[in-house]
Amino acid sequence: MKYFTTIHLILLLFTVSITAQNSKHYPIPLSYSNIEYDEDGRMYIEISGEKIYENPSEPYISIDQISGNPTGTDEGIYFDFGDISFEGSIYYGFIPYGDSRHPHPVYFRATAAIINGKAFIEITKTMSGRYDMIGWEENQKGTIGYRVADSRGNFLYDGIVTFKGNGPFEIVPTVIEGPFINLLTHEGATISFTTNMEIRASVEVNGKVYRGKKGKLHEIRIDGLDPSTEYKYRIRYGDNFQEYNFRTAPNPGSRTSFTFAYASDSRSGNGGGERDIYGTNFYIMKKIMALAMYRDASFLQFTGDLVTGYQEHKQHIELEYANWKRAVQPFGAYFPIYVGMGNHEALNRVFSAENRWHISIDKFPFDTESSESVFADNFVMPENGPASEDGTLYDPSAATIDFPSYCENVFYYTYDNVAVVVLNSNYFYAPGTNMLRYSSGGLHGYIMDRQMEWLDKTIASLEADSDIDHIFITIHTPFFPNGGHVQDDMWYNGENGYRPYVAGRQLEKGIIERRDQLLDIIVNKSSKVIAILTGDEHNYTRTEISPQMERYPEAYFAEKTNLTRTIYQINNGAAGAPYYAQEETPWTPWVSGFTTQNALVLFHINGKEIEMEVLNPDTLEEVDRTKMR
Repeated sequence: MKYFTTIHLILLLFTVSITAQNSKHYPIPLSYSNIEYDEDGRMYIEISGEKIYENPSEPYISIDQISGNPTGTDEGIYFDFGDISFEGSIYYGFIPYGDSRHPHPVYFRATAAIINGKAFIEITKTMSGRYDMIGWEENQKGTIGYRVADSRGNFLYDGIVTFKGNGPFEIVPTVIEGPFINLLTHEGATISFTTNMEIRASVEVNGKVYRGKKGKLHEIRIDGLDPSTEYKYRIRYGDNFQEYNFRTAPNPGSRTSFTFAYASDSRSGNGGGERDIYGTNFYIMKKIMALAMYRDASFLQFTGDLVTGYQEHKQHIELEYANWKRAVQPFGAYFPIYVGMGNHEALNRVFSAENRWHISIDKFPFDTESSESVFADNFVMPENGPASEDGTLYDPSAATIDFPSYCENVFYYTYDNVAVVVLNSNYFYAPGTNMLRYSSGGLHGYIMDRQMEWLDKTIASLEADSDIDHIFITIHTPFFPNGGHVQDDMWYNGENGYRPYVAGRQLEKGIIERRDQLLDIIVNKSSKVIAILTGDEHNYTRTEISPQMERYPEAYFAEKTNLTRTIYQINNGAAGAPYYAQEETPWTPWVSGFTTQNALVLFHINGKEIEMEVLNPDTLEEVDRTKMR
């Protein structure tokens, strides 16, 4: 479902002409079908002789616009949102770096009104004296966190601005996203963050300074560290700095005791306020991160539907990603957050006509506009996955790039004796299952050939790795849905006929056949895979996938796969998205622990043993607990 709560209120705001965009004549990937340009350069899909045109909406908002372009004045900070019809409020307060391990804004008693698209935060008189909690008067610098709301109180953006001076004030380099600990190993990590202006930032660890390249996006690799060691680090940007710490991973195969956390589906929820900050459930994500930190999680895996998505413009979903990263940042500065893609990370081209047709496909050019490329632009993940679906038997041309990249959306990583394999079941995703035969595109819940081949090889490699005892597979869509997505995921109400289309042709294997091929790799070819970690359904549930489990419809004519052992499917799509109730399926007797409470799953690893604990991050009550191995 698209995000409409505030869109209709600000649709006329921040408008940008799309004439230039429509005039761009991008090559159409040969993996699609029935898509052409007319003589005026307009793109359409032809269905039974009728031309269904792409009707792109106007981009109405971006981070640059909704940030208010803050500038310093003699008495404070001035915001200009670039449109005189935009009205609302700015909530603001100092961020006391150094006073807390997890710096958040301490909001001031007043708000700044946005009138005719402009607002002003007064500092010299109202935020001085007893309200100067950060010592800006003495130090002549400080940082303010601010939250932009529209005229009806809907939150749109959570921003940060750093200033210097005591009147007049000047806006200086500011870390607006991060820092984040990424790509953690037993020897180091990559520390990433984003600044509001192009600078050359640095990171200091253990007395050594690591300098990045000049720019706004900073990814600085730290190497040569000792295993299982806690290090303080300092990021320096301009004349300011922030200090945090992280702990390197143990030596591979050390078999130390540690905990990692799992959740998914944090897109906007119901209830208003922080449960819906343009695209994300800010409230529950903060609770999840605080609980993971409190329980000393070594890392968090979050697989899909981070945001509401289903956007047509890159700047819209990037604003949603920015708000999600702001929610997790105070904790992501200490331990890694690994993320995977879901269906709501979709960035689409949309074709429609008179409310009779509505066809969406993964946006192209794939290298800059696809769901996959924009996801990779916004997160720092491992790059050890497959390349793309180019080169498969169904690739329409060896001379052209006809599929999106798997870079940073399919990968695996290890920590001590655990490996986590992250898959993408919404690759090349074309929302609208019944429209695939016209446009071609990927099917929700389907793993295509190259990704499956990569999984097979990766599992074989990890099986042969003596340092690895436990493998977790994580994928957004359940193999066995239980509530909310029984009509799709890897089941489609028991209809095997559903499958992707490429260049107008169906792939050979149906969705249930492909599910069984994956199970054969994960269960029969592996002794180390202990669980599949899924989401999509907005609930928590534990499903025992055993040889005795019923997993086929009554009338099923394709070959069935026998399973040789038992693993678990742990579904935790309970990170703040609107809930789904339980439905009846053939495998319902193998399901336990179903709840629509918000949940965080904690896996406690102790050598060869694993205990799973599930807690409600809002109430801290126990939801489920079991010994898995």
